Amino acid sequence: MTRQEEILRIFPDYMRDRWEKPLRSADKLQEIRLGVGRPVRFLIAGEEFFLSCRGNISKNIEDAWYITEREMEETLKKVCHYSMYAFENEIRQGFLTVPGGHRIGVAGQVIMGENGCIRNMSHIRFLNIRISHEILGVANPVMPYLYERGRVQNTLLISPPGCGKTTMLRDIVRQISEGNLYGKGRQVGVVDERSEIAGSFMGIPQNNVGIRTDVLDACPKALGMMLLMRSMAPSVVAVDEVGGETDMRAIYQVLSCGSSVVVTMHGNSMEDARRHMRCRNGEQMELFERFLFLEKERGICRVREILDFQGKRLYPEREERECGSFLDAC
Repeated sequence: MTRQEEILRIFPDYMRDRWEKPLRSADKLQEIRLGVGRPVRFLIAGEEFFLSCRGNISKNIEDAWYITEREMEETLKKVCHYSMYAFENEIRQGFLTVPGGHRIGVAGQVIMGENGCIRNMSHIRFLNIRISHEILGVANPVMPYLYERGRVQNTLLISPPGCGKTTMLRDIVRQISEGNLYGKGRQVGVVDERSEIAGSFMGIPQNNVGIRTDVLDACPKALGMMLLMRSMAPSVVAVDEVGGETDMRAIYQVLSCGSSVVVTMHGNSMEDARRHMRCRNGEQMELFERFLFLEKERGICRVREILDFQGKRLYPEREERECGSFLDAC
């Protein structure tokens, strides 16, 4: 099934005529935003467009198609296979994953439980459809630096938002799992708290994360790391967007069991990483052997540098060996 067909299946049949033409550019489509009484908006290659009633995309809001309450409800029912109850847990977390690994963020009226946690969400009036794009091979330039004598080094990938860190992490996981020029295939465990790495639907990864990869979907990171170590015996554990003392304690436990970790964090520098980890005297930073920094210049995502545990730069060739432009597909 093509990406265009996957996205079309999100919407009720009677609405599909309006979507077919704009979805021809699905390769560069990043988001579709719907809101009751608001214009349908597309984010394509970083630019915002409106969907017209005639099924065209335009910069002119005057031509925009405004979603009605009925259209929103019919779309949500279609996404949930006409059983909202079956997807209650996903809705409570604020998003659903559909075939193809595409994520649909939801917002509406929150219903709180007695324990102060979100019990459910009703009157959902806003959807953010984030289009999944995986790029096989995007991690090729960094793989030589993530191994030493065939062993995966404990790696922290640091990146500002929107620079493709999850896309990079996904392909690193795939290559570690399948094996490559620098090491044989390893058993990998992924804790995918927000279903962004594997993009699982009904527990089945929609993205290629490798033949030796086990995925814990929609599980809190620290809890998931401990669960994987007890039940799946991974050689490498991968987690997206770690931070705080709880996550760091779990990472320390994984390393104590002899496994390696590959994790990501939002930030621009080592100082940002220390702050997110709430490091005292830098002891948590010493857990990592590789630090991989991503950046974005003129809309192009690339590897800025890779450092070893001593701060020595291993990957300085910014212009000669860049990872290429993968922002548009993140």
